Amino acid sequence: MTSPTSQSAAATLHVQSPEQTEWWRHAVIYQIYPRSFADGDGDGMGDLPGITSRLDHLAQLGVDAIWLSPFYRSPQNDAGYDVADYRDIDPLFGTLEDADELIDTAHSLGIRVVVDLVPNHTSDQHAWFRAALAAGPGSPERERYMFREGAGPDGAQPPNNWESLFGGPAWTRVREREDAPGSSWAEDGQWYLNLFDTSQPDLNWENPEVHREFDDILRFWLDRGVDGFRVDVAHGMIKAEGLPDWSGHVEMVSGAAEAADAPGDNPGMPPYFDQDGVHEIYRHWRTILDEYSGDRMLVAEAWVDPLERLARYVRADEMHQAFNFAFLTQPWEASALRATIAESYAVNDSVSAPTTWVLSNHDVVRHASRMGFAEATNSGPNKGIGPQDPQPDRALGLRRARAASLLMLGLPGSAYLYQGDELALPEHTTLPAESRQDPTFFRTDGEERGRDGCRVPIPWEAGAPAYGFSSTGKSWLPQPDDWDDYAVSSQRGDAGSTLELHRQALRLRREYGLGTASLADEPQLAGAGGVLALVSSDPAGERADVLLMANTGSEPVELPAGWTVVLSSAADAAAGSSSGADGVVVPADTTVWAVRG
Repeated sequence: MTSPTSQSAAATLHVQSPEQTEWWRHAVIYQIYPRSFADGDGDGMGDLPGITSRLDHLAQLGVDAIWLSPFYRSPQNDAGYDVADYRDIDPLFGTLEDADELIDTAHSLGIRVVVDLVPNHTSDQHAWFRAALAAGPGSPERERYMFREGAGPDGAQPPNNWESLFGGPAWTRVREREDAPGSSWAEDGQWYLNLFDTSQPDLNWENPEVHREFDDILRFWLDRGVDGFRVDVAHGMIKAEGLPDWSGHVEMVSGAAEAADAPGDNPGMPPYFDQDGVHEIYRHWRTILDEYSGDRMLVAEAWVDPLERLARYVRADEMHQAFNFAFLTQPWEASALRATIAESYAVNDSVSAPTTWVLSNHDVVRHASRMGFAEATNSGPNKGIGPQDPQPDRALGLRRARAASLLMLGLPGSAYLYQGDELALPEHTTLPAESRQDPTFFRTDGEERGRDGCRVPIPWEAGAPAYGFSSTGKSWLPQPDDWDDYAVSSQRGDAGSTLELHRQALRLRREYGLGTASLADEPQLAGAGGVLALVSSDPAGERADVLLMANTGSEPVELPAGWTVVLSSAADAAAGSSSGADGVVVPADTTVWAVRG
């Protein structure tokens, strides 16, 4: 067992300004994946009425806001991220009236509503793209998208060598489409860019008409009362001038590039990501949001490296938040976590922005499974897990996931929970191939398992059809047979459950003001192997200091003198224990919150 030793003076990681009180600086926001949250009509597909019927669960959990993944009209080739109409609800999910009722009900419960916005591309069923196909080369309709002539003598080669993030080439030739227009254009040699699926043509953000269209879309939803937007592929939209070739490869989930020295504004990223021109878009969008009362907000999904580049998205006149994916991909190891936390505060504090923490979402393997491998890793297999792959240790993953979540929720700034995180829901790692729907799985011939495993409908009622997700037992993706213990009904009221741990954490987070606190190392444990120990303090000095102590090592560690545990991720470091003559130990893979005294 490691005992605390005398260390040098504490290093300050973050100083909170008392004037920074906007809700989005400290909010806990819960991501809802509409098709997998709750099914209100029994067809096996989650929907808006189903979400509305379950909002009381989120109010009792104590979240400040919800973020809804896309519910727009769509052919659903990429689970709604292929939008055909940004101003309407897909019939799978309900109607505009259902959306209004959801927003109103959430607001009545004190929950704000953030919706997804997908500006990099549309569906190929969008009216604009249908018009572009019909209008032909050189038309204003095609200027809304990234149409180009092919390379080679007869234009039979793609305009450049870019690859789709879903696998395969990033270009589709018009004549290869079954729905190519008639004899006028069917033989034209133009290609269109699709950084994701063939059915998701990239918009041309050099075109002022595209800007005007999204200005109107923003206002449409702001007028309906939404409190903000999560911006999909926020680091995309603008491509390097001339669309130069690039020999590297980008991972779909992490955004990490295998080769550096790319042409464009950020040599560490491919020429279609993190170009400086995106910031002009967000400066303009910020002026639109500022026209509305209620501190409306923008959060960036931007897989950008290094963190200094990510901080550019949250400068004072741009977005309000940007997901901290560097934290998500760190191993479960104290020194790596501390380094990322410290760097994150350094770059975000320099632009007076909050740091926005996240561990799971609809694009990554759930952290209760990522962390269930013997090696100390949190990045894990980011291409999905299938039945033929090595399987995570559920008990280990559960213990580490609870510890990681409690650490994240103790950090100043904003934090996002993905639906099921409050249940420590694992990945569905044994989905059969015939059940998968993610285009990544098909475009890579199954080499990448895809993201379906983290999108399986969540369990509400143990023993009920589809675990209460739907009244009929239907479920658009099959659920595992052994999820009864994860169901909300099984965990509600159980003091040792992950659901109750999250409820307590969110209550104490508010009580101690952890989201708006300052942060420094705990000097008694600074540098202790396997231990991350940070002290959260109230800048106004009106609340007690809180010790956030995460033991990522394999041996128990003694709690420093003078602290009393108020919350623990593990039952074997009980709340109410205080350090004294005999000491209190924090077991391996455990996080505790403790107060002085």
